[in-house]
Parts: sequence; structure tokens; C-alpha cells
Amino acid sequence: MILLDEIRTLLRDARSVAVLTGAGVSAESGIATFRDDDGLWSRFKVEDLATPEAFARDPKFVWQWYDSRRVDIAKAKPNAGHFALAELERRVPNFTLITQNIDDLHDEAGSRNVLKVHGSIWTLRCTVCSHERRDRTAPLPDLPPKCDCGAYLRPGVVWFGELLPQDVWRQAEFAAVTADVFLVIGTSAVVFPAASLAGVARDAGAKVVEINIAETPISGRIDAFLKGRSAQLLPQLVA
Repeated sequence: MILLDEIRTLLRDARSVAVLTGAGVSAESGIATFRDDDGLWSRFKVEDLATPEAFARDPKFVWQWYDSRRVDIAKAKPNAGHFALAELERRVPNFTLITQNIDDLHDEAGSRNVLKVHGSIWTLRCTVCSHERRDRTAPLPDLPPKCDCGAYLRPGVVWFGELLPQDVWRQAEFAAVTADVFLVIGTSAVVFPAASLAGVARDAGAKVVEINIAETPISGRIDAFLKGRSAQLLPQLVA
């Protein structure tokens, strides 16, 4: 396993870096995770809130939950880990940030080349005409919100049972295949297909480094595991 100083050298010398971030990065900004012991899915049922069937059954109920999340997320600010990744992007010739998070905190921190494989909670998408719009109003004045065409708008996030946006996913795979260094940060590494990207990068020859507060299913199959919070470790890596 390689050490912190060696990882700094790898990042300094890399021409291409790809990063996959998960809920652990946002947790340090006060946003609840999904899969921890006290996470959202320990208190709510996936099938009631995060599936197309749930929305078709009771769009107002689903929207009440997502609207409350929008209110909570609106209060959050990027943390030191977000800012460190934005700084890393400025230093690396080819940099891609792939995130499973839907809060847009990477954008707020200054990251530019961000691939949102699970969408954004600030996007509203029509269930009929597929028109999309950005709306950071929190709370929304009417639930469920409606499109100009009269149909319901839904949260612009990927629900269970849905495919990832294919153009975004192709870019994410390309970033993994072409990376010299691939960072996996704050993700449980159990949600596929995003969890497969570390293996894709490793098989293509990248050095794969994981940062997390606990080991995950990929920790034993990569080049380095750094135990700790991303808001503490990432600034050290880019210092």
C-alpha cells in the first residue's frame, strides 16, 4: 500500500485524474447519508419514496419528502473536501469529477467538469414532455409542482429501477479508463453501476486510492486506502 506522500506525488505527476464521490463527502456539510446505520434508508422505505412506482402512486407524498430534503440541502455549504477537489481540478490537465451526490455542492465549491450520475435535486423534469428546468426555490410553493404543459414535474434524480443518464455514464466510463489516478471518496461502493468504476480504472492501469471513514467492499482490491474524513485528508493531498 502506498502512503500519503506517495499519493501527493502521484497526483502531482498525473496528466489525467478521475474522482468518484459519494454521500460521505456531503455528510461533512451536514447532509444526511442514505446507507449509514442512522441514514435515510433506516428511517424511510425506498419503495415509498425513490421509485417511479411510488411517484405514480402518490406524487404529493414523494414530493413532500423531496421538498424537505431540498430545504435541508439549501442550508448546506461546501466543505474543505469540496474546495480541495476544485483546487485539484485547476492543477491537473485532464480532470473529471464523477459524483453520486445530488446536492450540487461540488459546483458551488468551484468544480467545473462534474458528471452527476444520479442527477440533481435542483432539477425538475416533466413526466410527460420531459422538459427540464433548474429551480432552487425551497420550499416549493405548490406540491406537486406542474410543468407548463400541465403535467406533474418530478425530481430530476435517478430513482431505483431507472437507468443512469447514458451520455453522462459514457463520459464517466471514459474518465475511468483514461485516468492515471482514480480517487474513490466517501462512497459505500455498493451502489452499481457507479461502484464498478474503481475496478474499470484499476483494470485500465490507474492507481486507485480510496478515502473513507471505514473500509468498503473495494478496499482490499486497490492501491491505497486512507482512513479518515475527506474534509481533513483531501486538503492534505493537495497542499
